[in-house]
Amino acid sequence: MKLVRYGNPGKEKPGLVDAGGQLRDLSAVVNDVGPDQLGDAALAKLRKLKTDKLPAVRGKPRFGSPVANVGKFIAIGLNYADHAAESGLPIPPEPVVFMKATSCIQGPNDPVMLPKNSVKSDWEVELGVVIGTRARYVSQKSALDFVAGYCVINDVSEREYQIERGGTWDKGKGCDTFGPIGPWLVTRDEIENPQRLSMWLDLNGKRMQTGSTKTMIFNVAKIVSYLSQFMTLLPGDVITTGTPPGVGLGMKPPLYLKKGDVMTLGIEGLGEQRQEVVPFKL
Repeated sequence: MKLVRYGNPGKEKPGLVDAGGQLRDLSAVVNDVGPDQLGDAALAKLRKLKTDKLPAVRGKPRFGSPVANVGKFIAIGLNYADHAAESGLPIPPEPVVFMKATSCIQGPNDPVMLPKNSVKSDWEVELGVVIGTRARYVSQKSALDFVAGYCVINDVSEREYQIERGGTWDKGKGCDTFGPIGPWLVTRDEIENPQRLSMWLDLNGKRMQTGSTKTMIFNVAKIVSYLSQFMTLLPGDVITTGTPPGVGLGMKPPLYLKKGDVMTLGIEGLGEQRQEVVPFKL
């Protein structure tokens, strides 16, 4: 299934995209797409629905984040060897873990706002993993059983805040609008192997990132198992799993986002995003 949330910010309705690409309303079935709807039993009930009987949604409504009420937005850094190299950093012996503020989460096509006085805002196409079942000290072998599904994430990053301002990376990762998620949550039964997905990002129509999840240093199962040793993963938690090479930081000279830039990005089987870069506004 492709689960979505559509409508104006703060007033999104639950929906799904059927096999023919038609958006269908789920409001009469569930009140939202959030933690309570992401467990295996809840998803199994949704799969039994006759989608052609659900109300069709006309027009082209805005998509919000496909997951409501995200409890934790966890990120993995330097998870592609070639991206670590372009960043001038060694391959990490264990996953690099940081947090993105949940307040940065937005829809896949909403504008990305430059932070006040930003000079080094950057892009990162990443595979997102959404937890469906409480996970605590789970094995790598069983880890994917705790996943509800997958999505596209742009891990927008302010490199000066992240690298040059001291402390952890978090301050450059959680700025408002820095977490576009979607367009939809694709349930895990539709993704045969999360380590075989091509991914890309264009800036103003020029290809910047081309990669595949097969080149991850730590795969999805390892990441879920690893994180569950340090924190309990709960339904609705979102993990963004790292980016392939081609970010602005790694270019010579570096290239960063400016007002009017347009990012388009996507992952095989998970849909596409588009964001226009806008200036800071309170």
